[in-house]
Amino acid sequence: MKMAGNPKFAHNKDAAGEPGVNRRRMLAWFSGFGLFGSAILSAFSNLVFIKPRATYGQPQRFNIGKPEEFPSGTRMALDTRRVCVVREGDKVAAISTTCTHLGCIVSVADTGFACPCHGSRYDQDGNVTGGPAPKALPWYKVSLAPNGEIEIDKDTEVEPGSYLNV
Repeated sequence: MKMAGNPKFAHNKDAAGEPGVNRRRMLAWFSGFGLFGSAILSAFSNLVFIKPRATYGQPQRFNIGKPEEFPSGTRMALDTRRVCVVREGDKVAAISTTCTHLGCIVSVADTGFACPCHGSRYDQDGNVTGGPAPKALPWYKVSLAPNGEIEIDKDTEVEPGSYLNV
């Protein structure tokens, strides 16, 4: 008995007369391979984006040393921390050295603080005396850490003139 085949696929038989790979089977194989590949790529990209790429910067609460390391009359700018440590007698305070105009680092001057970029001027307490700065420099909370070192918390602003007695 001779089976009637589809004349469209008659050319897909190999030399032994067995059906070979036809176009539909090839397209199905490529489609399956493409779906499997995109599923693997999608799973990999989701795993890559699950891990946050945020950098959190320096901690905002840090120790700067023992009170004895800052003699009376000290006005020491810690540029990496953007803070100026002020000691007057037995009192210690921390004033921001970030200009309130555009965020430049202000330098300690004889009259207080000066922004070298845009000309803002501040007095010894960080109050604006000139330039484009819209407000005074913030003061930060200062406390003593359990190990006896001075601890500055830049997340907590205090009223200007707030000193820690050491």
